[in-house]
Amino acid sequence: MTKKELRTLYKQKRNALSAEERDLLSRQIAERLLLFPNSLWEHHTYHIFLPIERLAEINTNYILDILRDKNKQIVVPKMDNNTRTLSSILLTKDTQLINNAWGIPEPKQGVIITPKTIDVVFVPLLSYDKYGNRIGYGGGYYDRFLSECRGDTLKIGLSYFPPENNFYALRNATDVFLDYTITPSANYTLTKREY
Repeated sequence: MTKKELRTLYKQKRNALSAEERDLLSRQIAERLLLFPNSLWEHHTYHIFLPIERLAEINTNYILDILRDKNKQIVVPKMDNNTRTLSSILLTKDTQLINNAWGIPEPKQGVIITPKTIDVVFVPLLSYDKYGNRIGYGGGYYDRFLSECRGDTLKIGLSYFPPENNFYALRNATDVFLDYTITPSANYTLTKREY
């Protein structure tokens, strides 16, 4: 399959889930995160995407609740369409969210947190394989952002579905590997394969 075909397939699979199913699966993903080793929760700054409802994305509000309960510093993405980059904006109780041109909720304004200070990134995706290769929406925003993070920043994908076997042949040189993916039924440690 091509990247375009995989994107189409996984959009269809997500859209086939009812709103109730997506909500249940989103809660299960958050609960699975709590089964992660304690080392995940020893960090300070966590970057998390806010869900795009029209694209049937995972409801990350359940994970946000966990991060708030653990008194973590939370940052969320704000996209710049001119430079095709994203910034991480500190999320506080006073942060005003607005939908951008794509319907993505993001902060109207706020304090920018540099990528090098971010410890954990929860990464949106459409599909992924067991070696940490990820297929997103095709804009490259997250690959550019993740390349600016530290080498030891944890990159955790969130998905309703298990991994594909292997689509390394579809990789671009600028693609960034995931370390883990969390699904409703399993936590996957992704092994970067040497080719």
